Amino acid sequence: MEKLRCKWAQSKNSALVRYHDKEWGVPVFDDRILFEFMMLESAQAGLSWETVLNKREGYREVFMDFDPKKIAVLTEAEVSVLMLNPKIIRNRAKILAAITNAQQFLKIQDEFGTFSKYLWQWVQNTPVQTMRKSHTDIPVMTKLALDMSKDLKKRGFKFIGPTVWYSFMQAIGVVNDHTVDCFRFKELS
Repeated sequence: MEKLRCKWAQSKNSALVRYHDKEWGVPVFDDRILFEFMMLESAQAGLSWETVLNKREGYREVFMDFDPKKIAVLTEAEVSVLMLNPKIIRNRAKILAAITNAQQFLKIQDEFGTFSKYLWQWVQNTPVQTMRKSHTDIPVMTKLALDMSKDLKKRGFKFIGPTVWYSFMQAIGVVNDHTVDCFRFKELS
């Protein structure tokens, strides 16, 4: 019998289905993985998640396994080379944002010990459990996403608006937005 999934994951794209079934909404506490999702979500702005997911391995390769220390020191010459690489989304503003965000990410690590501590304190270290009956019940952002996004922008982050940030929160399990009929909802509750 076919498993019931969130509507957005009812796809012929096996990578998208695998992402939904194994990663989306699973609480993440590892800083490197958090930075990976931050980079990918900010790269998604204005695009589909499927587009970004299809380039994920290219991002991993080109951006040194999402190492913020290495990304934070990329030079203008290296940015010019990245702009020619079809393995990633060749948007100069998004590439520059990745560098800026890596720098700010490292500052938060210095201040809080880990980025994870900074992030999870917003929800008292416990994922927000929603009870969405339908994909139409899922908001594009919440007040919490807006507040966090504002704080990150004050800290200098780029391409981290409340909609992008809410997608990040969903992806890394700060919020469980699997619909109640999805088999993953119960697994992550």
